[in-house]
Amino acid sequence: MSTPFNYQPTLTGKLLAMRPFTEADFELLYAVASDPEIWALHPFRERYQRPVFRQFIDDAVADRGGLVAVENVTGRIVGYSRYSHSKVGPDEIEIGWTFLERRLWGGTWNRDMKRIMLAHALAGFPRVIFRIGEENLRSRRAMEKIGGVTIPWNEVGEVFGRPVRHIAYTITREVFARWD
Repeated sequence: MSTPFNYQPTLTGKLLAMRPFTEADFELLYAVASDPEIWALHPFRERYQRPVFRQFIDDAVADRGGLVAVENVTGRIVGYSRYSHSKVGPDEIEIGWTFLERRLWGGTWNRDMKRIMLAHALAGFPRVIFRIGEENLRSRRAMEKIGGVTIPWNEVGEVFGRPVRHIAYTITREVFARWD
């Protein structure tokens, strides 16, 4: 890649925009994340608790930050995602740590978010990796709905002091080029 990758771009989709997270966003983002149902299948189900969520955000900021999802119609913060290079190879980038308000679940919003994030990522990398907690069936189904393909990945990592087994999906430039 000839130019440095922008980990915190401003991206605009049909339903939402992604923009860099700032500390001023914390309370509005936590208002979304404080819903325990968002984290019910996640390896860290207590992420709805303020101290755990604070650690999640601090970790993201230490790893080049993240992006808040802003609903185009209302201007409200409705979710979050980020890019990372910490667990993947030199010719790939990871998208992850994604969550949305429950009222936006069901595919359309997640697909819009992933479409704009993938377009940005795949301009600089030939493939994107999505690591998902093995038991997080909701996120795994969401990845499959948008065309993610499982790849060999045998990672049992420690996240916030706990062992977590991840599986991985990928979307390549070629697969993304066939999106409608």
